[in-house]
Amino acid sequence: MKTAIRKMGNSQGILIPKPFLLQTGLDIGEVDIDVENDTIVIRKPKKKSREGWAEACQKIAASTAEQAIAWPLITNDAEAGFTW
Repeated sequence: MKTAIRKMGNSQGILIPKPFLLQTGLDIGEVDIDVENDTIVIRKPKKKSREGWAEACQKIAASTAEQAIAWPLITNDAEAGFTW
C-alpha cells in the first residue's frame, strides 16, 4: 500500500489505515518509534508511562515517618503566592 507523508503543523506524518492498527493491536495513544536499518519502526510501548509509580508511592508511604517524607508538604493556602 502506498501513502503520502503530509505536513502536520511543524512536523510531518502519515495516516495509518485502521486495519493496520487492528492487525497490530495499536490504538490511539503512546507508541515507541525508532529507526532501524533506514526503516521507521512503530511498536507498542514495552512499559506504560508511570507504570508502577502508584505501588512505589504506597511503599514509601508505608515506610517509617523519617523515610516517608523528604520535604515538607505545602498546602493550597501556602501555594497562593507561588508563580507557576
